Amino acid sequence: MSRSPRRTTLATVAASAGVSVATVSKVLNGRQDVAPTTRSLVQSLLQDHGYVPRPSRRGKAETAATVEMWVDELCSYSVEIIKGTIEAGAQSGVAVIVGNTPETAGGAISWARDLVSAGRRAVITLGTGPTPAQLAALSRARLPVVVIDPLNLPDSPVMSVGCTNFAGGLSATQHLLELGHRRIAYIGGPETTAVNQARMHGYRAAMESAGVPVRPEYVLTPGFCYPHGVEGGAVLLDLDPAPTAIFAAGEESALGAVQAARARGLRVPQDLSVVGFDDTDLSTMTSPQLTTVRQPLREMGIVALRTALRLAAGETIEARHIELATELVVRDSAVPA
Repeated sequence: MSRSPRRTTLATVAASAGVSVATVSKVLNGRQDVAPTTRSLVQSLLQDHGYVPRPSRRGKAETAATVEMWVDELCSYSVEIIKGTIEAGAQSGVAVIVGNTPETAGGAISWARDLVSAGRRAVITLGTGPTPAQLAALSRARLPVVVIDPLNLPDSPVMSVGCTNFAGGLSATQHLLELGHRRIAYIGGPETTAVNQARMHGYRAAMESAGVPVRPEYVLTPGFCYPHGVEGGAVLLDLDPAPTAIFAAGEESALGAVQAARARGLRVPQDLSVVGFDDTDLSTMTSPQLTTVRQPLREMGIVALRTALRLAAGETIEARHIELATELVVRDSAVPA
């Protein structure tokens, strides 16, 4: 693993500006006893050098330690993870600041500097994750990053927390096979994402192990959300022959597939069995209650927060990716063929 970039010091900036370290410190602290031309020069050099102040350690009365959490989209899935992250933060005496993934085009270094100044100890992302420029700026600022359930693992050696997606796809499909289904379809997320690939490979592995061929027209990858399930379910149920069961690699897309069946006068599970993935409160709020693969969502948030704090404390963590076990939860939406 390559070393992190060397931190720019006040002495470096002072030497470039031809002023004292004390003068640079005054500019950083907003003191007014600095000539405007000198102030402008120092501020420009601070930006050019990518200077990031060290987090203050002088006393508890100063800015409280916080962790930044970016979330692409609020839904039942992300809310459960946020709950776990906040719970772990409360136990550790650290506040979690939740917001959307920021836009930092052209200003990643100053943005990372502002995070440090605001007392951030680490950054946790849920969704697409940080851009290469953001990762570089955070690395320079010595702010560790933990990515939760990334759609794609970053090229850089970033710590990530997820679940056993392959095993989950395998167990969901095996359950439908054990119920006697052979015409089993798959509705997944974006085709090239790592999460979708793992769940789809679990589906294919179960089918291959049972000696059941996978029909190409039975594999769709529109997305994980409810409209994607409605769309994919409509396409599948209009086929001849139509599948007798659908494994949807997301809870919301599974519920969308149920709606597509009902729109065609089909009953779930009597005419179509459906298995989902996630197991949030939505799984038990629908009729029939959804058989699904449980992701330990709240636990993933807890592990991510604790891991971020360990990294911030300078601890070495050997594994770059932590996977928590999935579990099939059998309810009412899948019955024998």
